[in-house]
Amino acid sequence: MDEVKQLVTDIKNGNLKPIYFLMGEEPYYIDKISDFIETNVLAEEERGFNQMVLYGRDVTIEDIVGNAKRYPMMAEYQVVIVKEAQDLSRTIEKLISYSENPQPTTVLVLNYKYKKLDKRKALYKSIKKIGVIYESKKLYENQVADWIRRVLSSKNYTISPKAGQMLVEFLGTDLSKINNELEKLQIILPKGTQITPEHIEKNIGISKDYNNFELRKAIGDKNIIKAHKIVNYFAENPKDNPMVVTVALLFNFFSQLLHFHGLKDKSPRNVASALKINPYFVNEYISAARNYPMRKVSAVVSTLREFDVKSKGVGSNSVPQGDLLKELLVRILN
Repeated sequence: MDEVKQLVTDIKNGNLKPIYFLMGEEPYYIDKISDFIETNVLAEEERGFNQMVLYGRDVTIEDIVGNAKRYPMMAEYQVVIVKEAQDLSRTIEKLISYSENPQPTTVLVLNYKYKKLDKRKALYKSIKKIGVIYESKKLYENQVADWIRRVLSSKNYTISPKAGQMLVEFLGTDLSKINNELEKLQIILPKGTQITPEHIEKNIGISKDYNNFELRKAIGDKNIIKAHKIVNYFAENPKDNPMVVTVALLFNFFSQLLHFHGLKDKSPRNVASALKINPYFVNEYISAARNYPMRKVSAVVSTLREFDVKSKGVGSNSVPQGDLLKELLVRILN
């Protein structure tokens, strides 16, 4: 995120590079940088003659080079943006001839999503010398809640840890999806608001009481009644609560709990750092560790592996997923 801020600052200050090669697994920042260049490098009246958007599936490297070598008309720069440039992956190295002698009045932007240039090859090294290569890496699940908090903070909003966790659990690590939902909330809620689970439930449709986050907490606390209520709700609403997701999240929780048991320093600060979790959730792990000794945690992890296979239809095709989930809960709690 800091690298993106620096890129944006440089562009705002007119410190432009001849080539911006935006690549990597996470498309969110690739689109953000590309859109920023598209709307900020040229004045609105300059764009008609001096800005073009090409698509990788429709052009060749020769087409891109031909357009990039043009001179701007009545403007200091022209901007050429190539979207879906990953469709040119087989021939992308041919861009080396242009990168070694780029047109100084052209800003060439290539959106190379879900792929990366080979750092050992000449094109990567050439662009690195004269332009910008930005790699947009996929965030790990334990990093996304912090990303949500920082994005909202920049817009003068805050979010409770539980609300952030609900978004991650429901939307995964897709930053574009998460950002879309955050933007909806920002339209509805005034600046300065702390976004709560109630806001998430009311405006996005994620239940604040019946979700994997609450199930994990109920299981950790050995709150048998609450855990069964949530699992019964999941069984009645399987499309919104796929078992494969629940099993994966529980597996992650108990794997972290196994790690917790192995820690010598169990102070809240060290636990948060070692498990890579928000300090707000440390007490849940401390509570769960009391209820699940290391031997029991190991047995639960083994059980979750077994049900992960079953949830994917191996050896249990005729058993409804709701029934499998109920059986899993009994095995964990007993």
